[in-house]
Amino acid sequence: MTIPKEMPSAPALARRLICARCGSEFGCDLSGNCWCAEETARLPMPVKGEDCLCRECLRKAAAEASAAR
Repeated sequence: MTIPKEMPSAPALARRLICARCGSEFGCDLSGNCWCAEETARLPMPVKGEDCLCRECLRKAAAEASAAR
């Protein structure tokens, strides 16, 4: 029996997104070099029906979550 060789993984491509809250367009780099990795706030994954948030909405959501504690 021959074991298949592992396929090299393709580099993650950047994608263009529309912010789930404000509708602005922004970029997301799935390779781990995304701008959101620079943010100090860490939020849970988006709620059902939402995708990533733009920088401004992410910061606003982080401030709201912090104030709610």
